[in-house]
Amino acid sequence: MNPSKTAENRREQILREAARLFAERGFHGVGVDEIGAAVGISGPGLYRHFAGKDAMLAELLVGISDRLLAAGRMRVAETDDAEQALDALIHGHIDFALDDRPLITLHDRELDRLRDSDRKLVRQLQRQYVEEWVAVVRRVHPEATELEVRAAVHAVFGLLNSTPHLGGQAGLPDRASMAALLHRLALSALEALDGGPRSGGRGALDSGADRPVTY
Repeated sequence: MNPSKTAENRREQILREAARLFAERGFHGVGVDEIGAAVGISGPGLYRHFAGKDAMLAELLVGISDRLLAAGRMRVAETDDAEQALDALIHGHIDFALDDRPLITLHDRELDRLRDSDRKLVRQLQRQYVEEWVAVVRRVHPEATELEVRAAVHAVFGLLNSTPHLGGQAGLPDRASMAALLHRLALSALEALDGGPRSGGRGALDSGADRPVTY
C-alpha cells in the first residue's frame, strides 16, 4: 500500500473520531489519549499527524467550509440550467447535513476556539458559499428581491443544518427518506419567494451578508 495514502487515510480517521468526540463531549472534555484510543494508536502517536487538538479543530472547520464551497462551485459549473444547479446545491448540502452532523455541532459550539486567522478564513469561505446559493436562487426566482433571497438562503441552511437536533439515527427515517424529506422542505421554503408581499427595504430584512452559515 502507498505509504502516503496510508497516512492520509489515518489522518481522515483521526479527524472523523475527533469530530465525533468533540461533538459528544465538547472540545475541552476530550483528551488526545482518548482520540488516539478511538483510532487504535497512542496519544503521543497522534502528534505525527497533528500538532494537537487545536490543529484538529482548525482542520475540521476550515476543511468542511472549503469542501462545501468547492463542491458547490463545481455543481453550479456543471450546468447552465438554474433549477438543476439549485437542485444540485440542495442535494450536496443535504449530504453534508446527514453525513457530517458532528461538524455542524462543532461549528455551533467551538468556532470561537479557533485562532483569529482560521476563524476569519472559515467566515470568508462561508460567505463565498452563500454567494453561490444567492446567485442561483436569484436566477430561479427573479421576482424576489436580493434581500428576500438572502434571507431565504439562510433559512434553508438553518432548516438543513437542524439534523444534529433531530435525535439519534434510530429516531429518524432511513437516510434516503430523510434526504428526500429535507429536499422537499428546502424547495418549499424557497418557493415561498414566488408569493407574498415584497419587503424591499433594509429595515424589513437584514441582508445577512456577514451572517455566519451555521454548519
